[in-house]
Amino acid sequence: MPQPGSSPELGLLLDFIKNLFIKKDRVRTYRDILSLPGTLAFCLAGLLARGGGAMMGIGIVLMVQTLYDSYEIAGALAATEALTWAVGTAILTNWVDRFGQRKVMLPAAGVFVLSLTTFVGLAWLEVAPMWLFIPCAVLGLSCGSPGALVRARWNHALSDSHKLHTALALESTLDEFTWVIGPVFAAFLATTFFPQAALLVIIFTHAIGALVFYSLRNSEPPVISVALKKTTGEYSGFLLRLRGVIPLVCISALIGVIFGSGDVTAVAATETWGAKELSGVVLGTFALGSAIAGFTYGIRRWKTPLLRRFRILIIAMSLGVSTLIFAWSPLTLALFGFIFGSTVAPTLINLNALMQRIVPESRLTEGLGWIGTSLGVGVAIGSSLAGWLIDNVSYKGGFITSSAAATLAAVLALATAKTVLAAITAKKAAVAA
Repeated sequence: MPQPGSSPELGLLLDFIKNLFIKKDRVRTYRDILSLPGTLAFCLAGLLARGGGAMMGIGIVLMVQTLYDSYEIAGALAATEALTWAVGTAILTNWVDRFGQRKVMLPAAGVFVLSLTTFVGLAWLEVAPMWLFIPCAVLGLSCGSPGALVRARWNHALSDSHKLHTALALESTLDEFTWVIGPVFAAFLATTFFPQAALLVIIFTHAIGALVFYSLRNSEPPVISVALKKTTGEYSGFLLRLRGVIPLVCISALIGVIFGSGDVTAVAATETWGAKELSGVVLGTFALGSAIAGFTYGIRRWKTPLLRRFRILIIAMSLGVSTLIFAWSPLTLALFGFIFGSTVAPTLINLNALMQRIVPESRLTEGLGWIGTSLGVGVAIGSSLAGWLIDNVSYKGGFITSSAAATLAAVLALATAKTVLAAITAKKAAVAA
């Protein structure tokens, strides 16, 4: 506990660090929510459906670079997939809230599988690169955000705020787990077997996961009719115009810039140090730190207000990112990355929770989808900007990009705190009425 007169923010940060050490009796919190009817099924199916997302970017780069011997083409296709995914997610999540998960996403999953299969097939035949961009764009548009749909199901299944906090922490931890395993597994498949292997695995896992997940009708959130929305006075306009949403989306985009620039720069840094083969392991430590922190963060029953926790953690994230500039070897980069990673999942947990407290219940999937969309846009911007700086300055230019984005995110979080709090209060008043 902080001493009288000390900073409450510092006390909260020290409390968070202390709670990274797991108490065994608290693990039961996760067991409690997973023992509820249907939750384990949609959690595992959703994990399988979205697990390939962590392999997609590196899978495209490895396949295209190997077959066409061009990082430029590979990078352009990866960026195309990321940007179209961002656009597609915004559209699909809006449709999901209007028509339901199964009706929208089951056909979309079919389009995704077909377009990714076409993309792999055309690359296998080594057609002219221009023809790869069409199926690449379609697969990005049709992929959607299974993670947002899983979180919407948790929100429907749980009314207790502490249990919902734990569920959101679990999902963020599982997300990070896929990013620990995904890139390393994709690299192993593409280099050990054949260049298309990683993308073929994505086709299989997404098809099976989506089929099972969208077939689980009992846990699917119900669609609220337009007439009922009008009677409850819920906001029905463009969601980005709702008070408090834009700040969260902008912060999410800046976090995406951190991710995009950090990933590219980690590869460039390890190559500079003569250890490019360790790039996947280094990035894995980033995600490992995030996964451990997310798991332990979800166990804790926090009494501190959500918005204050969010501000503290995003400041901690900006400090953690700044340490990457000072790494001088793969080992030190992995160590600093682990420390930085320990701030990522808790920050994203709070970001999703804030969106959940602002947007109308009937548009929760769309709100969570905008978090994913802005992250995707940020990743594309960050990777492009860092790549230019790496080529024209040095790999440290990429880490400076990450640090600058993190600083802007922290400043924006502090500057818009009153706006976000007012939006949360407004929703509470509307629900109470």
